Amino acid sequence: MNRISATEASRKFSEILNRTRYAGETFIVERNGEPVAEIRPAKRRAVSGEEVMERIRNAPPVDDAFHEDMAAIMAESRSEISPDPWED
Repeated sequence: MNRISATEASRKFSEILNRTRYAGETFIVERNGEPVAEIRPAKRRAVSGEEVMERIRNAPPVDDAFHEDMAAIMAESRSEISPDPWED
């Protein structure tokens, strides 16, 4: 657990948030040597299959060009995949 001053937390807030989110670090923020706050990763809430299906059902309809756009993206991504060097 990292201990930082309130001044340092203010100056490096973006960095602290990144370290919290991506590295899972926790910070104790102190003022005059006394702990006043804790910055830690937020608990992620699990999403159920029912919630996913509900979101899909309530999603706005796609426009007519969606299929063509997806086909173009897939074709482009296939061309970027290098062949398997171990495949004979």
